[in-house]
Amino acid sequence: MSIKSIAAKIFARKIYNQTLSWSSNPVETQLEVFKSLMQNAKETQFGKNHHFDTIKTFEDFQKNVPVRDYEDLKEYIEKVKNGEENILWKGKPLYFAKTSGTTSGAKYIPLTKESMPTHVNAARNAILHYINETGNAGFVNGKMIFLQGSPILIEKHGIKFGRLSGIVAHFVPKYLQKNRMPSWETNCIDDWETKVNTIVGETINENMSVISGIPSWVQMYFERLQEKSGGKKIGEIFKNFNLFIYGGVNYEPYRAKFEQMIGKKVDSIELFPASEGFFAYQDSQKERGMLLLLNSGIFYEFIKADEFFTENPKRYTIGEVELGVNYALIVSTNAGLWGYNIGDTIQFTSLAPYRVIVSGRIKHYISAFGEHVIANEVENAMKEATAGTNIVINEFTVAPQITPANGLPYHEWLIEFEKEPENIETFAEAIDDSMRKQNIYYDDLITGNVLRKVVISKVSKNGFQEYMKSQGKLGGQNKIPRLSNNRDIADNLK
Repeated sequence: MSIKSIAAKIFARKIYNQTLSWSSNPVETQLEVFKSLMQNAKETQFGKNHHFDTIKTFEDFQKNVPVRDYEDLKEYIEKVKNGEENILWKGKPLYFAKTSGTTSGAKYIPLTKESMPTHVNAARNAILHYINETGNAGFVNGKMIFLQGSPILIEKHGIKFGRLSGIVAHFVPKYLQKNRMPSWETNCIDDWETKVNTIVGETINENMSVISGIPSWVQMYFERLQEKSGGKKIGEIFKNFNLFIYGGVNYEPYRAKFEQMIGKKVDSIELFPASEGFFAYQDSQKERGMLLLLNSGIFYEFIKADEFFTENPKRYTIGEVELGVNYALIVSTNAGLWGYNIGDTIQFTSLAPYRVIVSGRIKHYISAFGEHVIANEVENAMKEATAGTNIVINEFTVAPQITPANGLPYHEWLIEFEKEPENIETFAEAIDDSMRKQNIYYDDLITGNVLRKVVISKVSKNGFQEYMKSQGKLGGQNKIPRLSNNRDIADNLK
């Protein structure tokens, strides 16, 4: 065992013990974070406008600070972008992470001196928890690849702007620099297809032990590796590849395809990072869900998803949540976001410690007929329908067909198959059965002949990649929504 591996195990035990300390006292930990946020931001423009100096309790905060999305906070963000200080947080942020997804186009999320370390430490700690639990530390001697956006940043008014993954690339610890791939020059390539091909050339003969990225784009990397190697399995190309780290989307729909491409099962670690904060990571290979990070300068509130669009829905704090309920995630952070709706929905899988899964997006659902189908349900249905079969899925999305040419409306599943089912109707029936078991409203609509059963439409090879390319969203942190309440994506794919 190398000195590096021994040191990693010692450090992993230390981090595990620190995590155990705060995760064993969740309510007190969140209270301390809350107090710190109020104290540090009371002299900011936002703090003064919302009377932070009078806030003593969570209830006071909720009365003074309404739930906001990016558009509601935009007037403050614009002031910060223009170089004004002490607006949302003390001083000026170090960075603005540029992301997409609002009606006005790009979003700019601040990252401060206080918030930036939490992004870096969380990713590191996820790996350390894995080492502590499994004892596997040999991979630290191999090469590690992180498929991410360009680290090239621009500066305005003393603040640097870039993609979150590109910003984080500037904080890779020195002890990982020699192991890290691709090269800095390759990472700076903006065109995703050119970048992936260059990464393949740089890595194909290296001792890759850890690969990290959004599954859909890692899949593209694997496909290019196989093309260049004459069809070899990834496990043959990288004999010591044993750990896959991912975030952004649920891995389960990709798992069968990945195992086929790799040629063996590899351990995986799920992360829940976002520009707004690094919220959770998988702390155990034995437990379902990711550990919610309660000590990272983020105060969490939760709104039940089925109440979110009602007037004045109740905002729950960490001590009030329940298992299995779909919650919209609301955060206030040491980057200056306040009562901020990040758009994701989560469910708790454990309350001791608090672990979560990402169940979807609060605005990504199908409820054309009141069924309110969420991403977690369609992903579970796909997992159940493919279990024990040879069917392999590359990608899929779901949309309502409200005005079909013939017959009743339906949910259309647009699927890119790697290996198709022998009988497409039987496969559709299996998906539909799973959906009906999970969602009583959907079942009622089928039973009442309001909807007909699932209809599957095949998407041509690389159809999803071509769609993303046509939208200018190929690669990086971009991903296909698992489902939509309209047909914008579905009609483009068809």
